Amino acid sequence: MDAHIQPTPLLDYDDASVQSLVTERGWRDLPYETRIGAVYDFVRDGITFGYNTDDALPASRVLADGYGQCNTKTTLLMALLRAVDVPCRFHGATIDKRLQKGVIDGILYRLAPRSILHSWAEVRFDDRWVDLEGVILDAGYLTGLRNTMAPTGPFLGYGAGTDDIGDPPVAWTGTDTAIQKTGVNRDLGTYDDPDTFYARSGTNLTGVRNFLFQRVIRNAMNRKVASIRGCAVSPAVRRRRPSVRAEPR
Repeated sequence: MDAHIQPTPLLDYDDASVQSLVTERGWRDLPYETRIGAVYDFVRDGITFGYNTDDALPASRVLADGYGQCNTKTTLLMALLRAVDVPCRFHGATIDKRLQKGVIDGILYRLAPRSILHSWAEVRFDDRWVDLEGVILDAGYLTGLRNTMAPTGPFLGYGAGTDDIGDPPVAWTGTDTAIQKTGVNRDLGTYDDPDTFYARSGTNLTGVRNFLFQRVIRNAMNRKVASIRGCAVSPAVRRRRPSVRAEPR
């Protein structure tokens, strides 16, 4: 079997919950390009932005959580793509922790490592590999950011890193998508699957930091994310200037 199609312990698309979703949505019956877009849109907006207990969670667990961040959404996206016979691979990197500032502040921010493991899926389309990094932030959260932080322009923080928060390249159109790319500070290359990457690179936190993240930090981050998303349906409040903006490029 092609390495870019096969299941792995993390890409567990043979799990009953994943198979049920694929069948229910009828994704396998769609034309190839439309199939990619349907899966992508589901993971981008059907799985909201939020912080899971760990980076290396199987896709079925991320689906059950109903939310995810860059690494866990990448795992789910890859599993669903492979479940509908779309080849994909894993691209590892690190981001500067400034990209997370605003979602996490104070002493909790200082406890975070300077560089944070980051990833995105690459899908095979038109005989090339296309980046699907734009899947991370759901539309509601992005709207909340625009309403409370900045409507347009370069932005770095609150989980976003883009040249224009007003119109980031997040929609599937057959070309690269991105929403955190301007925060990337190191490229770690491509892998057949996330399992291989985490076996070599580990995950973001271990020991006491990991315990604090699971029990305290991620809960605070998820509350902040939810509060920003809540502003998507409120009148725009733009008087408050963003505490985190991108430096001039």
